[in-house]
Amino acid sequence: MNYGQVYYNDVANGIGCRTAFFVSGCTHHCKGCFNEMTWDFNYGEPYTKEVEDDILKSLKPDYIAGLTILGGEPMEVINQKEIRPLIERIKKEVPKATIWIYSGYLWEELTDPNNKRCHSEDTDAILSMIDVLVDGEFVEAKRDLMLRFRGSSNQRVIDVPETLKTGSVVLSKYNDRDTSRQG
Repeated sequence: MNYGQVYYNDVANGIGCRTAFFVSGCTHHCKGCFNEMTWDFNYGEPYTKEVEDDILKSLKPDYIAGLTILGGEPMEVINQKEIRPLIERIKKEVPKATIWIYSGYLWEELTDPNNKRCHSEDTDAILSMIDVLVDGEFVEAKRDLMLRFRGSSNQRVIDVPETLKTGSVVLSKYNDRDTSRQG
């Protein structure tokens, strides 16, 4: 797996001060994507043990809330092979860290074992360890700058532990509009 960027001390992609990890590779190719260069699976640099160690180290300070994994598309089957061990290591070494994933795949697609485009032997384990999933492709016609943590109104900010507990999608309390920017 390659990655495009790691942002340390990011405040735009989830609650609190976070590390944001942008993986490479995406087959959605959403019109108006803000990160089009990461569609290419070969974009950026190779993901290595050293990069993983740096990510883990960045999560340890008390002021860091957690990790956000974006892209590209973290939930492409090929990327899940590297994402799963990273999350398992975080859960073991930095259990206080919350984990958010942004995916163009819908919750229903990710949890459908017959959907081989995005469901693999790693998917259920990944979903069981994360706190928030922002799902759905970016749709330029539904772009809304007043939404928190997502770019278009079709996307959902999902509370993953509650969703797994209830068996149906539970939207996060962060699935609202940002009224602080209204004049």
